[in-house]
Amino acid sequence: MPSILIADDEPRISGFVEKGLRAAGFATRVVANGTDALHLALTDEFDLLVLDVNMPGLDGFQVLEQLRGSGSRLPIIMLTARTELQDTITGFDGGADDYLGKPFHFDELLARIRARIRPDDAAGTPDAQAGDVRLDLRTRRAHVSDRVVELSAREFALAEELVRNAGQVLSREQLLSRVWGYDFDPGSNIVDVYVGYLRQKLGPGRIETLRGMGYRLIT
Repeated sequence: MPSILIADDEPRISGFVEKGLRAAGFATRVVANGTDALHLALTDEFDLLVLDVNMPGLDGFQVLEQLRGSGSRLPIIMLTARTELQDTITGFDGGADDYLGKPFHFDELLARIRARIRPDDAAGTPDAQAGDVRLDLRTRRAHVSDRVVELSAREFALAEELVRNAGQVLSREQLLSRVWGYDFDPGSNIVDVYVGYLRQKLGPGRIETLRGMGYRLIT
């Protein structure tokens, strides 16, 4: 039975999430501060962490930073009222796998949880490659020619989408849906921001912008 750690200092929210997850067949444990969340998340006893941002002790961003700094690959879904663009970028840059704002629909949270804890079959999957850009799906690192490039979780997901569709134009809406996994604010420029990050890391001339259409990885 998959086990979910819920870190939220609002009893009404954590109780609601716990009740729903138990009904869906998950084992759960609830903590109300970031210090306990970090300690338990490092035990490897959980399959996923649902993490609030505003908590006593360590906040959610600090928990996220320390977990990823320790090498933990535990799937993390941020569930928070902090939904400004910069907060969302901070979460994804820090290694969050998903970011869901409050208020939320439980069915949406459940769908995202199920998507994140499916068995990882990357070990049997060949690396994704286009031109001199190769993505190692086991180590989650990018290789550009003879350089190893470290990418955040969200940068890697975006790079993978571009590499797997190299030469094709992907619209901002397609990238939002496929990489972020949900409909984002249409006025948000988060795709443009992350494409900018990738350009800096992969090098110039690899990602083409087609005005009014989207982006394409050039091979």
